[in-house]
Amino acid sequence: MDTHLLESQVGGHAGVMTTEDGSLIIKPAMLQELEFYQALQSNSALAALRPYTPNFLGTLKLQGTIDPAEKDAAEGLVKLQPAMDQKESIVLENLTFPFLRPNILDVKLGTVLYAEGASPEKIARMEKTAQETTSATTGIRLTGFQVYDNITGKPVNTPKAYGKSIRPADLSDGIANFFPVGTFVPPSLQTVMSSSGLPRDTLILVLRAIRAEVAAIREVLATLEFRMVGGSLLIIYEAEWARAAESIKKYLEHEEEEILAEEEEEEDDEEDDEDEDPEIKLGPPLLVKLIDFAHTALKPGEGPDKGILSGVDTLLKLLDGRLEDLGPLSPPPASPT
Repeated sequence: MDTHLLESQVGGHAGVMTTEDGSLIIKPAMLQELEFYQALQSNSALAALRPYTPNFLGTLKLQGTIDPAEKDAAEGLVKLQPAMDQKESIVLENLTFPFLRPNILDVKLGTVLYAEGASPEKIARMEKTAQETTSATTGIRLTGFQVYDNITGKPVNTPKAYGKSIRPADLSDGIANFFPVGTFVPPSLQTVMSSSGLPRDTLILVLRAIRAEVAAIREVLATLEFRMVGGSLLIIYEAEWARAAESIKKYLEHEEEEILAEEEEEEDDEEDDEDEDPEIKLGPPLLVKLIDFAHTALKPGEGPDKGILSGVDTLLKLLDGRLEDLGPLSPPPASPT
């Protein structure tokens, strides 16, 4: 099987791969993460969380390990060399696949950074890391993010070092950097200027929808009795202007239709599908998902994870602050008299 290193990875451990068409990712799995994904499929206590996690497609045992010296420069393919100790990998949907230009943010959640059973040395090291970063006091760390440059059409990456270097007071700047307002740059200035971000009104609509998704996830997390160490909220939104504007419009129309039809049963789904216009299918304007469950376990009787909830609350406040900075939507153009 031909696989590629995942180029859009902004957080987590290195070594995540994607299939040749980019639709799936293959990541080395610890037993605890595999068990959690399996529990997501079968445990009714986790049913409400399922829509907010990547689709799990099973496991795969690769016949070797990545050999950097054998990378095909022309194709970007990764060759495998035989491995004595093969580990199972999990196969998940690639959340960025439906996007044309995905802006991606990995938000590490929680105030506790060490797993149950960690050595005293690791506990001390992780407690020090939490205190020296934003994790201990806010419950989040901006692990890394990428935002597309509108002129070059290429992503600009902000590495993990940024998230480890900032203080709690700087988090709002980090969120603003991930949700910038894009401006039109005339061709004559494109060699000396850069522009990232969506037009303001499109960005406001996308941000409102992301905020609603995060709030919905918060409601679910408040009902779960589990502990999550090293997990993240992955936020993705479309950076291509025309595609983002059209997809957020359809997204909001769909949300409104779902509210209006909440108590109605659809009996003619197949007929409706046949009547749809044969348009090119748009990707989503945004996705918000919980990822990275290597140190996640159900803990019946222990209540929700307060450190995780604290982090989500911090993120909601940061999103509210960014929306306040952006202000209201522009008024519609006056109709001709």
